[in-house]
Amino acid sequence: MNSRYVQKIASEMDLRPKQVEAVLGLLSEGATIPFIARYRKEATNSLDEVAVSDIRDRSIQLEELDRRRDAILKSLRDQEKLTDDLAAKIQGAETLAVLEDIYLPFKPKRRTRASIARERGLESLAQSLFQQEDFDPSVVAAPFVDPEKEIDAIEDALSGARDIIAEWITENQEARAFMRSLFLEKGILVSTVDSGKEEEGAKYKDYFEWEEPLKKAPSHRILAMRRGENEGILTLRLAPEEARARALLESLFITGHFETSEQVRLAIHDSYKRLLSHSMETEVRMTSKKRADEEAIRIFAGNLRQLLLSPPLGQKKILAIDPGFRTGCKVVCLDSQGKLLHSDTVFPHFSNSKTVHAEKTIKDLCNRFHVDAIAIGNGTAGRETETFIKGLSLEKKVQTIMVNESGASVYSASEAGREEFPDHDITVRGAVSIGRRLMDPLAELVKIDPKSIGVGQYQHDVDQKALRKSLDDVVTSCVNRVGVEVNTASRQLLTYVSGLGPQLAQNIVQHREENGPFASRKALMKVPRLGAKAFEQAAGFLRIRSDLHPLDGSAVHPESYPIVAAMAKDLQCSIKELMENGSIRNGIQKEKYVTETVGLPTLNDILEELAKPGRDPREQFENIAFKDGVEKIEDLEPGMNLPGVVTNITAFGAFVDIGVHQDGLVHVSQMADRFIKDPNEVVKVYQKVNVRVLNVDIKRKRISLSLKAQVDSFDKPEPRKKGQPKQKGQSKQRGKSLFNNPFSDAFDKIS
Repeated sequence: MNSRYVQKIASEMDLRPKQVEAVLGLLSEGATIPFIARYRKEATNSLDEVAVSDIRDRSIQLEELDRRRDAILKSLRDQEKLTDDLAAKIQGAETLAVLEDIYLPFKPKRRTRASIARERGLESLAQSLFQQEDFDPSVVAAPFVDPEKEIDAIEDALSGARDIIAEWITENQEARAFMRSLFLEKGILVSTVDSGKEEEGAKYKDYFEWEEPLKKAPSHRILAMRRGENEGILTLRLAPEEARARALLESLFITGHFETSEQVRLAIHDSYKRLLSHSMETEVRMTSKKRADEEAIRIFAGNLRQLLLSPPLGQKKILAIDPGFRTGCKVVCLDSQGKLLHSDTVFPHFSNSKTVHAEKTIKDLCNRFHVDAIAIGNGTAGRETETFIKGLSLEKKVQTIMVNESGASVYSASEAGREEFPDHDITVRGAVSIGRRLMDPLAELVKIDPKSIGVGQYQHDVDQKALRKSLDDVVTSCVNRVGVEVNTASRQLLTYVSGLGPQLAQNIVQHREENGPFASRKALMKVPRLGAKAFEQAAGFLRIRSDLHPLDGSAVHPESYPIVAAMAKDLQCSIKELMENGSIRNGIQKEKYVTETVGLPTLNDILEELAKPGRDPREQFENIAFKDGVEKIEDLEPGMNLPGVVTNITAFGAFVDIGVHQDGLVHVSQMADRFIKDPNEVVKVYQKVNVRVLNVDIKRKRISLSLKAQVDSFDKPEPRKKGQPKQKGQSKQRGKSLFNNPFSDAFDKIS
């Protein structure tokens, strides 16, 4: 463990060095983030998963920086250009950008105009001019004229010398630092449509003539414009005002008022226009892309967490329907464990005779399999199928529930789907996924690539490696927070349990199939390759409902069983009685059980688990019913008040399913009667809301909604378009509605 990392991370995150040291030490020993946050609170002083993740990520960044530092030092040694002063600068570089600036003058590069000028012997002339002393440049340049070196005139010599000076300026560390700051703080993002691409790129029309300060550009607009550029529709440029940039460089390098100073001034202008502006534009565009990626990934991760932790209906007998018109509705019946019992196809939307047959089939299946709830996918024919089911006069106990089916088709065609149901077609697999998703969203959604679930923002445009890492962290966190029933969990779900992974998850499932259900946590040690370390990391997150040890169904870690046994012994009762009787638990004096390794944080967790062993942290399930008679976008009218459910949250607002097969958008400016910066302040994924319809564009399939108590027009200021005069008090346009302002890009598909 690098002690420099400990001190630096502790300082940056306002933590005690011992906390950082403990986290890095545990991580190096193979401990997982959920395990550290849950079962090593004494070592970290109760750091949560976010803090532990931040420490891990920052240590990785510092390691990458050090690897690059070592590579640069090696390169300079090989070039025999490493001096003590240069080495000290490199060792002191705090960021990759600074490190690369230091290395730039020594970095091997292709042949440039400056290197050609050096080959022609013009470096000494460049040095003389750069001193900016009082002499005639033409007189000093005259001896350098040499046709054999392709220097035919005095101006050729001066031009070559200026090329060398321009490269010095471009590679100057201080100049680059100032210019980088200027681009970041004062850079203007300009987007224009490529000639002849207006019709093809109609969805990007808001960016055909667009400009705004980079500093104020939200992540979704940066990603939208970059997507348009990648598709060959838009041309995107980024730069501050050129006069401001040149003035900044002149203030750094112009030291006199002589003719030589004018030569340097010409070199400055050339340096900026030909070299430095392009270098900075590329770098700052990468920086802005990284920031936009981070914001989009943060939003996606937050949405995914909310979706995975959405309330489960629980272990109920389910009849699940994957709706359709022409091809019919695929129907499956599942037992309370999610096992497929029966599959069928009905055609309730085909003809009268088919409808009658569908009615009889559904009623018979509900009676035969003692169905508790009917899950209906919210895709094509979803609302129509819901209306059909509600008209069957089924028993009151049978709930009819619309289920978001995003990703169900992906699971149907996936290896996991084929592995689980090799003898059934994709329609059966899709219906099963819909039913299981109602029973336990977390257990089913882990089988699907998170990018296919439909809660992201430009997820295919961001850094895929960073996205995968973030989403894996979220899934792992959610799975371990809820806990996993080891005797019913799928291989995919077990994969995300702390300390396991794909191979051990497969071994657990295989052992379970060959030997029957696990009778205790201790029995997990019989699983091939599941050693003491993996057991330590995983055991507390695995649940086994068993009479052999009552704590096996709780989040109490086996390493703490002796503590609970001591408590029971002191109170002269069994562990089971201790868990079932609150009055007995009230007699526990937890301070009595504090040791060097077990403190009050762990003891408090133990007491909470004894009171509610294996408690599911997710909220209680609540069915959401859409408004009858409003089933398609044509049924909508401005002013309607409708129930809905939040399906996705972005930087610019929230998408809401109101039961018409097309989600509407509540723009951030319409989320409350107060200023809202982050939609997460108001809503979360799967939250039930009541919205008002503001506007409907049937042709473009766009629905504008509001959560405000009083509906008003949009008045959010927006960036002025290129060439538009800047009015007093106006740095941005004002749109009359969501359909004619730049936020209308929000309606475009953002996957």
